[in-house]
Amino acid sequence: MENNDLITVECVYASKSDQYLIALQLKSGSNIEEVVRESGVLFNYPELTLEQLNVGIFGQKKALNDRVYQGDRVEIYRPLMINPMEARRTRAITPKKNKRKSWKIVVI
Repeated sequence: MENNDLITVECVYASKSDQYLIALQLKSGSNIEEVVRESGVLFNYPELTLEQLNVGIFGQKKALNDRVYQGDRVEIYRPLMINPMEARRTRAITPKKNKRKSWKIVVI
């Protein structure tokens, strides 16, 4: 295989406690699943399973069989702990503590 048949991609994952980033050289035409397998992230984070991964490239959600290209960054997303709409709703109805504005009265 010639050197021009290889592409360089990154694979990133942020757990609750640390961040994992690795640059890989793979053959042109590789897909996201191959990147994840080659990155070692499944070995280093046993709580992750390939079948349950949510992945993307530069913030855009992708499927495991989507092709990667030179310079792509494959991102592995953690599952959401709470629905974002529910979190906003909870923040909206919860009174804010110590956030009162003080008014300055000016007499003209």
